[in-house]
Amino acid sequence: MTSFKSLGQRAALALALWTGGQAALAAPADITIGQVAPLSGVLASTGRQMVVGGKIYFDWVNAQGGVHGAKIRQLIQDDAYKVDETVRLTREMLARPEVVALFGFAGTANVGKLLTEGVLEEGGAPLVAPYTGGEPLRSPFNPWIFHVRAGYADEAEHMVQQVTTLGMKRVAVMYQDDGFGKAGLIGVEAALAKRGLKLAAAAGYERNTDKVDEAVAKIKASDAQAIIMISINKPTAAFIKRYRESGGGAQLYNISVVDPAELVKLAGLRNAHGLGISQVVPYPYMPNLPVIREYQTLLARYAPEEHVNYTSFEQFLGAKVLVEALRRAGPRPTRAKVTRALESMGAFDLGGITVNYSAENRIGSRYVEVTVIGSTGKLLK
Repeated sequence: MTSFKSLGQRAALALALWTGGQAALAAPADITIGQVAPLSGVLASTGRQMVVGGKIYFDWVNAQGGVHGAKIRQLIQDDAYKVDETVRLTREMLARPEVVALFGFAGTANVGKLLTEGVLEEGGAPLVAPYTGGEPLRSPFNPWIFHVRAGYADEAEHMVQQVTTLGMKRVAVMYQDDGFGKAGLIGVEAALAKRGLKLAAAAGYERNTDKVDEAVAKIKASDAQAIIMISINKPTAAFIKRYRESGGGAQLYNISVVDPAELVKLAGLRNAHGLGISQVVPYPYMPNLPVIREYQTLLARYAPEEHVNYTSFEQFLGAKVLVEALRRAGPRPTRAKVTRALESMGAFDLGGITVNYSAENRIGSRYVEVTVIGSTGKLLK
């Protein structure tokens, strides 16, 4: 005969198993974010900073208990800045139903291909804070990309305004011969046309190379007073070095996607000194805004080997935007819920920096300022 004691033990075991199972069912699943970044190739140093900027904020959110109790998981893949790889890896990510949003991709041509091939539309996931200001990703309007940064046209206008205010009228452009470079070139041409001016010269270089000798020769022959470069780290450094060492004396500018420390390292301080770089987020080296103090604190805590950097700060801001959308999307977010949360965000204060989204607007900010590489190699306002 079964004793009351053994029955009680069985009942207790059954209850423990049932409640344990219910707890497992109730525990929120991880929230998976997909990121394709250039972690190798010509943009590798930038890609690393992109990942760092998001990771330090996601790590902090997870340390506080996550979002509605769920931890954020970054699924990161390396596309080496190659367009076809971006498309392939994104398709693979979006085939995984647990991926609820995409974050921080790089490259106008790379992200542009996702649009033209319908990858984002088919996948139905929002892409937050891509590291590109290409106008084709902004106009005509598309509902899938939520920009944190100003566009290249905004940057070009700001640089041309500065150049012409200083009395310079002969302006040349050195550009990467792809969607990124051409978007910046068009922006400079438009800004000059507003002022009744035309380019003194335009010279391209092949994507994923630093073959800039022809560009150096063509632009030097134009006797330009100012040169605006729409280019990434290695070809920018190569152009600066060869142009300066050939006796070129024009004022040099570059669009925001370069790392000044990398340029100094590759081109040499003597050549890089005085380079103007447009920026699309506030100066992150001075903790004069709450969000900058937060960024510096979390960088020191979660990535102590890294230094303050414009790229990681921009992606940190993007991570804050995405996490706020995940909170607003509620427990167990879906791609559609995250998209709706983003477009309903309106004006949102990240800590002294405001972004603004709506059903009709995906461009969170148009902030631009120009910084300069100083005599010690540090970036100055």
